[in-house]
Amino acid sequence: MKNIKFFKKNDDIPAVKICGLTDPCQAAECVSLGADAIGLVFYKKSPRAVSIDRAVDICSRLSSRVITTGVFVNETYDFIMKRVDTCSLKAVQLHGSETPELVDKLAETGIVVIKALFAGKKPCLKDAAAFNNASAFLVEYGKGILPGGNAEKWDWGMAKQVKTDHALILAGGLTPDNVRIAIKSALPDAVDVSSGVEISHGIKDLEKVKKFIENVKTA
Repeated sequence: MKNIKFFKKNDDIPAVKICGLTDPCQAAECVSLGADAIGLVFYKKSPRAVSIDRAVDICSRLSSRVITTGVFVNETYDFIMKRVDTCSLKAVQLHGSETPELVDKLAETGIVVIKALFAGKKPCLKDAAAFNNASAFLVEYGKGILPGGNAEKWDWGMAKQVKTDHALILAGGLTPDNVRIAIKSALPDAVDVSSGVEISHGIKDLEKVKKFIENVKTA
């Protein structure tokens, strides 16, 4: 079942997902600053990758209202579900070339499924209809070295090409200084940031996180 409003707090303020967290204390602090969701990367090639044990530690320190999200790239159903069950994740984010069949199978478990779509590669923004059982779509440009946004700014207004009633999560090149512009361009249900609020890979600058969230709430 689609949970269209899952990432939408109300009609005016997008939800905030802070992704690529690696430190339990920082994850808890991001939530205290107002983050609605946190992302844990289970992609070994990422400099922000976490082990199952570290993910369990992070998730155990967060309140039940937080949307703990595992980020996966072209992994199997069993690989994903082991981490969902062990870490008690509330959502999975599929950030590669996963099939609609995998989305369908995961959705059948009741987990929230976020499928990434890209302006610069496949699956593209117009492929949303193929993943109808996803709960939400995360959109970014996607032409960097790694599967994520690679801090690459893009024409955020292109996100409107995703013709769907699913929740829309905007990512890619977002920072505290440009997130208001991005929100006005794309009108997303949520925004997702990682490198735009970092000191180094996986280590967040909490002042930037605070400013980012404040700017989202006043966009």
